[in-house]
Amino acid sequence: MYLEFEQMPEYARVWVYQADRKFTAEEKTWISSRLEAFCAQWNTHGSMMPTSFEIFFDQVIVLSVDESRLGASGCSIDSSVRTLKEIEDRFGVNLLDQGKVSYQVGIDNLAVTSAFQIKSHIQEGMLTSETLILNPLVKTKEDLGKQWLIKAKESWLNKYFSN
Repeated sequence: MYLEFEQMPEYARVWVYQADRKFTAEEKTWISSRLEAFCAQWNTHGSMMPTSFEIFFDQVIVLSVDESRLGASGCSIDSSVRTLKEIEDRFGVNLLDQGKVSYQVGIDNLAVTSAFQIKSHIQEGMLTSETLILNPLVKTKEDLGKQWLIKAKESWLNKYFSN
């Protein structure tokens, strides 16, 4: 059962998927349509769950499920991953690789890099201890407002900065 993202409760579970580039307007329209159709039928063991999605920064997909009545099963989560894989294949983007670090560049832009390259971004001054990074480990919709964009020094990246 698809709901608008704003209608999802604060305790709804979320999953964050970062694309390695921005989606074009046409891609975003197709992705939104595909994800809305997916959410409309997303179920666990045959029971519909209140679900939603949002696309942030034109490149970060956040899926959301209200698990208050019924938790998302492994099979239902697998079905969401298949849908994301379909988006990856169609548009040649990388969504499912969790080894990415995204940080804010300007107000509405993200730089996305491999975790293996993050040290060079810091050494080159592209990322500082005050830079806002995307915390992909948020668990709830409420976390998106409180813990999603955090200063690099408040994350695992702190080890790269002089204290």
